[in-house]
Amino acid sequence: MKRVFGTVEAVFDIVYLAAATILGFTLLFGAPGHTPRMLAGVMALVLAFGDAFHLAPRMIVIRTGREEHFRRILGLGKQITSITMTVFYVLLWHIGVHIYSPGDYHIWSNIVYILAAVRIILCLLPQNRWLERYPPVDWGIWRNIPFFLQGMLVAGLFFIFRNQTQGLSLMWLAILLSFAFYLPVVLWANKNPRIGMLMLPKTCVYLWMLFICLSL
Repeated sequence: MKRVFGTVEAVFDIVYLAAATILGFTLLFGAPGHTPRMLAGVMALVLAFGDAFHLAPRMIVIRTGREEHFRRILGLGKQITSITMTVFYVLLWHIGVHIYSPGDYHIWSNIVYILAAVRIILCLLPQNRWLERYPPVDWGIWRNIPFFLQGMLVAGLFFIFRNQTQGLSLMWLAILLSFAFYLPVVLWANKNPRIGMLMLPKTCVYLWMLFICLSL
């Protein structure tokens, strides 16, 4: 049964990476000169690129069962994914700013940059112990505080202007759902590995966000 679930996870990951990459190129080259759509394309490719560093070795582990052999690359993959996800939300913020041009957006943009910088610096610190099987939960919480605040600012932007652009009206909800699925994994997956399954619906939400961007 475990092997069956592993195969399903591997197939899911392949489909996800392929879909995110295809959507990225479609958005990037489908409307030359359309800045928000091109930003969305870059955003999708950053997402796929970063997640591949974690999911590719994960699929190899599922296939071979040699988790300890790939422990280092799995840890580095998680670290890279954490950084690229931060960049993902910076790009999403700029898509919203470009479309809505909110007042005093420069101030809020600076806050988004600061939170992103703090998050990336925290992700780079050795105290995270990325290469261990069970990294410290407290550092997982610390590095995700600025990430959560960053995500809430982006969600707030799309919520405030949700009625101005019909195609983007649910982007704020997608962002909230992504964090609703992600935060329990940060807090409790070390104690109960089954909670890690929440990453599957989280991944589906990210694909939804990319599909929403097709309306740009």
